[in-house]
Amino acid sequence: MMGPPPKPTALKILSGNPGKRPLPKDEPRPPVCQPDPPDMLSAEARKHWGKIVGQLADSGIMTALDEDALAAYCEAFARLADANSKLAKFGSVIKSEEGLPRCSPYLRVANEAFQQMRVLLSEFGLTPASRVRIRAAPKEETENPFAKFDRSRKA
Repeated sequence: MMGPPPKPTALKILSGNPGKRPLPKDEPRPPVCQPDPPDMLSAEARKHWGKIVGQLADSGIMTALDEDALAAYCEAFARLADANSKLAKFGSVIKSEEGLPRCSPYLRVANEAFQQMRVLLSEFGLTPASRVRIRAAPKEETENPFAKFDRSRKA
């Protein structure tokens, strides 16, 4: 069991570091950016990338380090869209070679793509429940804004 996700350092400082554990000084803070889509993306995934990457960057969540995860999400989205269009055309139940009804293979593709999307949506805070657990990087911050409050408590 993994337990709750770690609390961001800024929130620990704001709440007075109730656990009294040492605060990390080398926490990575990659800059927020809006990277171009990778060349490997399919046309449908590339179209979805263009729709979502700006929203993530504006929210302060998208960094260059997240490019591969977003590419995987966009490809899962494209697979789901393709499988859903085939399901609409052929139906979720098809006839087997013996003439018996069976589930369409597109249904399994759609379900697997949906599960991949669900995990990645949560990682980016793109569901209502996951959004409350995501802390966006502050925009253009050079100094920790809570440091002056922390210093003033000691004075």
